[in-house]
This record gives sequence, C-alpha cells and structure tokens, in this order.
Amino acid sequence: MLQPRIPVNPLPTGHTIPIHKPAPVTDIEPTQAPIPVPVVPARTTVQLTPGSALALAAGGGAVVLVVGTVLVSMLLAVAITGVSVALIAVVVRLVVRDMQKGR
Repeated sequence: MLQPRIPVNPLPTGHTIPIHKPAPVTDIEPTQAPIPVPVVPARTTVQLTPGSALALAAGGGAVVLVVGTVLVSMLLAVAITGVSVALIAVVVRLVVRDMQKGR
C-alpha cells in the first residue's frame, strides 16, 4: 500500500541523437571595426587634505565618545535597577517573616 512506484522502461528504445556539427562558413563579409568608446572613470578618487583628515578624525572621536557614553549609561541603569530589586526583595522578605511571627 505504501510502497513507492517507480516507472521502469522495460524495453530500451536504442535511439540516439547524433551530434550536430556546424559546417564551416566561407562567405563571411568583412565588417568594420567598432568605434572605441572613450573610457570614463566610474568614480573620482577622494583626496584627503590635512584639514579634512583632521575633521574626519575629530568626527570619529566624537562618535566613539557618544556611543561610549550611551553604553555606560545603559550599564549604570541596569546596575541601579538590579540593586533596587535586591533591596526590595530583602525588605519584602523581612516583612513576610515578621507577619509569620505574628508581630
């Protein structure tokens, strides 16, 4: 019932397709050579002057400082939140213990 059914060719036909070889053409008319197209550079090269290099370095430094400040702020926020949750857990534990003692 669940066996695969693979079609089988019981009698091979024996037909083969011959390889087609194009005959050499001898009556080719000469054509004119294409006109060369002037080569236009795809991009112009960027040349850094000392002033632009200094501005680029200052901009990169500013980006590093801003990203560093944001990451340190996020780390401090996580640390402060963790300490706050730990203090709240200690206070809740003390309150529950006092309620169980019946004070």
